[in-house]
Amino acid sequence: MAKTVTTKYEVSEHLRTPQEMAAYLEMCIEEANGDTAFIIKALGDIARAKGMTQVARDAGLSRESLYKALSGERNPGFDTILKVISALGLKLQAEVAHTTQVIPFLNQ
Repeated sequence: MAKTVTTKYEVSEHLRTPQEMAAYLEMCIEEANGDTAFIIKALGDIARAKGMTQVARDAGLSRESLYKALSGERNPGFDTILKVISALGLKLQAEVAHTTQVIPFLNQ
């Protein structure tokens, strides 16, 4: 009987284009439900796909600092997150989460 061998799924091996990376990060942000470690790990996946050494260089961080920051075990500063996102060739965007009806005040 043949023995079944399993390997760990490594998402970074499947993130090939900037569009795939952006879509992956967007999906992770939507699914995170406020879990910042989940989002930080997603950034780590994208950084590994792009190459940690190059991302670290582009972000102005050491490779070791980048690994630690994106491990999900630490809470990196927002400035570090912005540097990493920029180094990945991505950008943050804001959109309205839900709309509320605005009623203009009447002049009396």
